[in-house]
Amino acid sequence: MRELRALWRFVKSYRWWLVLAVLCMVLVTITSMAGPWMIRNLIKMVTEGQPGDLGRVDLLALLVIIVYSLRAIFQFGTNYVSHYAAWNIVREVRQHLYDHLQTLSLRYFQEKQTGELMSTVINDTRNFEQLLAHAIPTMVVNVLMLAGIGAILFTMNHRLAFYTMIPVPALAWMVLKFSKVSRPLFREAQGELAEANAILQDNFAGITEIKAFTREAEASARTRAAIAAHTRAILRALKLSNAFRPGIEFIASTGTVIVIFFGGRLALQDLLPIEDLVAFLLYLSLFYEPITALGRINEGLQHALASAERVLEILAMEPEIADGPDAVELESVEGSIEFREVNFGYNKNMPVLKGISFRVEPGETLALVGTTGVGKTTLARLIPRFYDPDSGEILIDGLDIRKIRLQSLRKHISVVSQDVFLFTGTVRENIIFGRPDAADEEIVAAAKAANAHDFILELPRGYETEVGERGAKLSGGQKQRISIARAVLKDAPILLLDEATSSVDTQTEILIQEALDRLKTNKTTIMIAHRLSTIQNADKILVLMDGKVAEAGSHDELLQAGGLYSRLHLAQGKPSSRLQAAP
Repeated sequence: MRELRALWRFVKSYRWWLVLAVLCMVLVTITSMAGPWMIRNLIKMVTEGQPGDLGRVDLLALLVIIVYSLRAIFQFGTNYVSHYAAWNIVREVRQHLYDHLQTLSLRYFQEKQTGELMSTVINDTRNFEQLLAHAIPTMVVNVLMLAGIGAILFTMNHRLAFYTMIPVPALAWMVLKFSKVSRPLFREAQGELAEANAILQDNFAGITEIKAFTREAEASARTRAAIAAHTRAILRALKLSNAFRPGIEFIASTGTVIVIFFGGRLALQDLLPIEDLVAFLLYLSLFYEPITALGRINEGLQHALASAERVLEILAMEPEIADGPDAVELESVEGSIEFREVNFGYNKNMPVLKGISFRVEPGETLALVGTTGVGKTTLARLIPRFYDPDSGEILIDGLDIRKIRLQSLRKHISVVSQDVFLFTGTVRENIIFGRPDAADEEIVAAAKAANAHDFILELPRGYETEVGERGAKLSGGQKQRISIARAVLKDAPILLLDEATSSVDTQTEILIQEALDRLKTNKTTIMIAHRLSTIQNADKILVLMDGKVAEAGSHDELLQAGGLYSRLHLAQGKPSSRLQAAP
């Protein structure tokens, strides 16, 4: 019931469709129940009637045709209407689940595999269709059928009807027992399916590395193990289900034995008309059908409820980063950034940043330097609140960022990272990602500012060229320049540059550096760079070591100090002058 109550908010919009589906099912039930009664009347006419009753037989045949024609129409209505409602409900659940996932913090996504989340959004929600289109309507109709046929049986012969109820408690016990035992097995199977999806997604994303390191056999073995684990889990659940169904049907069949045993005696003693005995046998199959049907759908029902548990676990997750009750809209930003004794760690016992304090004035450029793993990228990720510090404050224009609405805060920040992500689509669609309403001339201007316009025109379809998954059809430098064009077009007052010129050749680095210089104009910029030549003109440089600020100053000041920055600069063998283009 917990799962059903949680799903009700999605069902409400389509409840009348489900009511219509149930109504069609009721009409199917009524027309099905009319069939045995007509056969009973036919037998009665044959045993008691006269030759002149042929007209009544013709009328009865006509009524049977009408009844079964109506049943076919109602069956169509049942199937289509229930599926229409169910799939629309599934659509809304999937959308709501995705929207909720978007609110969760980056920490959550780092702890989960992409394939596992995709499996929950698509596979687990798909099982709701079985619950909504089949299980629930069928259960409602079956209860009505039990009541209706039970009333008919007791009307014909209450003594024989009472005997037919003997198997019902055993059937009910089996259904309840199966529900309790089977759901954990189906939940385990869904978990194994999610794991298999995660491994497949991981392998497809890393197919280049698999081929480059000739690890096809190992990847295949890992995939085979995951698929086999899911197969074993689902077969355990189905083994129980397949043992349950014959048991249900066997117990139900004892009802027929009871009617034959007791009903035959009553008929031979002229205590039960022969037509009533035949009707009893026909109605008996309909009477036990709801219970055996429940046995058939119970597998899908438990599968769906196990999936619902997994979905509800995600929906119960509270966003770690969320707007506070007093959060305000940030209308305009001058661009000052201040850290006050900021401490942060991804794990409580492993601090990454320790007591970080600094201030950047509007329009200034701050460079972050240090060896790998000292917290440079982590520091930058705190500014748009991808994470919140464990203690301390981060202020923009003197306002604590935790008191600014997330959408408003991030609207004023552009990010250009080392690991450029381009969405499947065209060059144009990726450039306008931050400003979908941008005019064509603005898009071209942004591409020119990013030194991307010329190479874009050389692509097969220019700005309408498909970039492939994650930009697979473009080089690293081309993807980086499209990323810069995206940031240029957004034109946010605060700019975060994370290793934006790494992993490219010298000529491409020159083009990217020129684009970045134009991008930084009149913006407060936080730069992270291993190549110290790219940050020599920064207004301030912070040197991080062991999560703390080890040194701070300009390029020249830090060189004269002869500390860590000077040693890093010397180790790279970079000249003090700006990077110059090759002749």
